Amino acid sequence: MRIGLISDTHMPGSLQELWPQAMVAFQDVDCILHAGDLHTIDIVDQLSELAPTYVSRGNGDAGLVDDRIQDSWLFEFAGISIGMIHRLPSPARKSSEDIFRYVDKHFEHRPRVLIYGHTHREGVHQVEDLLCINPGSPTLPRNQSLRLGTIGMLEISEEGVTSAILQLTNDGVEVQETVSSNLCADNIP
Repeated sequence: MRIGLISDTHMPGSLQELWPQAMVAFQDVDCILHAGDLHTIDIVDQLSELAPTYVSRGNGDAGLVDDRIQDSWLFEFAGISIGMIHRLPSPARKSSEDIFRYVDKHFEHRPRVLIYGHTHREGVHQVEDLLCINPGSPTLPRNQSLRLGTIGMLEISEEGVTSAILQLTNDGVEVQETVSSNLCADNIP
């Protein structure tokens, strides 16, 4: 199963339509998870033409009402529990206790994979048994000016979970970071 990951598009404030490179990268995904800060429902409609799209409500999404938008989501795909929320304390700066306290406050059951956004800083972090993925921003990377940014890809197979951060380039996408984890349906607690 392939899942497209995206966050912090800030559209139409940043762009009228998502970069075509991101749309091409998401053409063959089974679903798309958007970790918030849409600003308008148009990007959800655009992404939904490619695959079912779900959004965690970001701080810039107040007032947006749509069945595809919730404060947080908890999915199970191919036997792996995946949570999505807009904000998360930085796994690079906070202790695992801080991360788990926050996650447990926002989810009924702790997921094995957590997709988040808000910082516009892409990254993949393993926090004990929790894989945390921030796809960054395709439009305003690292909270800077409008330019080609990053998206993510999550692949679930019998061997486990592989996450990738993809840098959008003039020619398409380039793999920036890949992390494989042996999270398998058989070893879910």
